[in-house]
Amino acid sequence: MGKKGKKFLSVGVLLMGGLLCLSLLFMPASAQARNIKVGIIDCYSGPAAVYCNEALNGFKLALKEINKQGVLGRKIEFTTRDTKFKVDLALNMAKELVMRENVDALAGTINSGAALAVSEAVAKAEKIPLLVWISKSERITGEKGHRYVFSTGENTAMAGKAAGVALSRKPYKKYWIAGDDYEYGHAMADAAWRNLKALRPDVKLIGKSWWKPGEPDLVPYFTAIVAAKAEAVILCTGGRSMANALKTIRAMDLTKKVVPWIHTATEIAVLRSLGPGAPEGVLGTSDYLFYYPDTPENRAFANAFKSAYGSPPGFPGFHGYITAKFIAEGFRKAGSLNKEKFIDMLEGLKIDSPVGGKLEMRACDHQVVLPIYLGVTKKVPQYNFLISADNITLSGDEVMPSCEEIMKARGKK
Repeated sequence: MGKKGKKFLSVGVLLMGGLLCLSLLFMPASAQARNIKVGIIDCYSGPAAVYCNEALNGFKLALKEINKQGVLGRKIEFTTRDTKFKVDLALNMAKELVMRENVDALAGTINSGAALAVSEAVAKAEKIPLLVWISKSERITGEKGHRYVFSTGENTAMAGKAAGVALSRKPYKKYWIAGDDYEYGHAMADAAWRNLKALRPDVKLIGKSWWKPGEPDLVPYFTAIVAAKAEAVILCTGGRSMANALKTIRAMDLTKKVVPWIHTATEIAVLRSLGPGAPEGVLGTSDYLFYYPDTPENRAFANAFKSAYGSPPGFPGFHGYITAKFIAEGFRKAGSLNKEKFIDMLEGLKIDSPVGGKLEMRACDHQVVLPIYLGVTKKVPQYNFLISADNITLSGDEVMPSCEEIMKARGKK
């Protein structure tokens, strides 16, 4: 090649280099540093949708705060998929979000069976973090737990231990267990009974009843419980059956014949839809109450949620809110969108909590450490729905299984 040819080649290289620099300079910010993307799989149709929509609202409320400052120069965005409370749909939706939408993390669901399936077949298999915000089976972060799954809500082990403590203080000896015939119902029953039996060896289980989730007619089941002369019933109902269970308790005046305990029966996400028609005297537990404890942090969160969505938050709104906070802080500390670094930072991470103090994501099992509040449904003049009265607080340390118990459940020493 002659000098002239080399000269033209050099000029061409310089021009191409200049054009490349200009294209990079004027490239959209989204192409240079794309936003953090969260894929949410949950049930947005049917009875369970009221809880899932509230969790999503809590998540969105937190994002409004987070995105003002941003995370690593980015914003957090999300996309949702409706599982219709079906495990197979949850799996398909999760895979689609990972494979086609290229999400950085998954969040959801209300269905414990779906959470376990997605945890194993998608999160673990594809090495993508899954933050479970409503599903409560203790197997999610216990027996079936692994590096890629986290829980930002209480689980059946925690609720069951709280139930054991609450019921052990009562004089009842003859118990019946009844509830939804799926993962959550059985996990809750097992946890509540083993904890109660450990504290009160003299109690007796005189019968069990199981119905399909969303069963419309619970009267025959409750009639059998009364006929058996049970003194108390451990009711293990999830989102699809909770409202109907409480309506049936009220219609049958059941609390005058047998004392029911139901996890989350005392909290607003459950009681608000029933208004003054909810039954009084139902024992319940919850990890969030918008009016208790009455702290500045809790008032601020409850007021912000009510201002945004028209009513105070229940436990789903609280869980969605702290899930977004954990995601934001995890990526912020990771310093990049690297999923493995994000997981490393989530382990042991502490965030500010609406209920005061710090909330910790326990490193050994990826389970958030939460207090549980024990109470009983009661009418009060301040609200047009029932609340949880005579509350007792059990700290996270009191209700959570030890790390040694978790490792044993996973078959590890």
